[in-house]
Amino acid sequence: MPGPDESPEEPVADVAIPHFPLKLVSRRMLAPAVGHYTLVRDDGQPLDFIPGQFIQVHFTYADGTATKRSYSLATIHDHAMGPGEAVEIAVSYVPGGAATALFEGLDVGDTVDASGPFGRFCLLPGDDNARYLLIATGTGVTPYRAMLPQLDAAIRERGIKVVLLFGARTPDELLYGDEFRAFADRHPSNFRFMPCFSRELPAAGSAHAHADVRHGYVQQHLAEIEPDAGADIAYLCGNPDMVDACFEALKDGGLEIKRIRREKYVSSK
Repeated sequence: MPGPDESPEEPVADVAIPHFPLKLVSRRMLAPAVGHYTLVRDDGQPLDFIPGQFIQVHFTYADGTATKRSYSLATIHDHAMGPGEAVEIAVSYVPGGAATALFEGLDVGDTVDASGPFGRFCLLPGDDNARYLLIATGTGVTPYRAMLPQLDAAIRERGIKVVLLFGARTPDELLYGDEFRAFADRHPSNFRFMPCFSRELPAAGSAHAHADVRHGYVQQHLAEIEPDAGADIAYLCGNPDMVDACFEALKDGGLEIKRIRREKYVSSK
């Protein structure tokens, strides 16, 4: 699982990038140590983005040193975001984390300093694949939530197949699991949702107990979905060890590097 204050790897440079205020609208707990935050841009400008991109939140440590964290946008939308439309992120909490203290201390109406969107971890218009393999751990699943409208369109228009292989420690930590399960129920022939629990399986009869639940780590079950070099494009997001292991397995299985798209979540306090 990704570690403290997990976030996508940050851009190498931060040169002349405009900042803007994001105001907290609401928050709720997704898991015992993950909050779901809904925010709006508070300067009257729109915050449009491509599903798969992330924003950066800028703040200072206690000694005044400037720092920042990156958060993938989890917002489900299928249109341009106009002024005042909300965006959503998932924030991991860890005791002693500077970003954790920032977000836990926010009240509704408070603002944070942000920039973006950034990133190229996106579905591409020219994709000609027959199937997407979406693989994630922890909050690395948030970009896939934002992609659901695009995946729905690709299923309708191209008959695309999708497998979401998602690793969590326990059922309580299966972020957005109900939404992915509902999407799979709407597309039973095209979308397969495979949660992998490394520590604790769901109780029999619970909402998370179904035939595609697996025990262990996602990389242990990658072979089961039979990656196909001629048909698949794979996305890997989350824990760096998982991303590296799956990347090597997919590459060894014949997938071209350009058809394996990666975003590692790094830890920092």
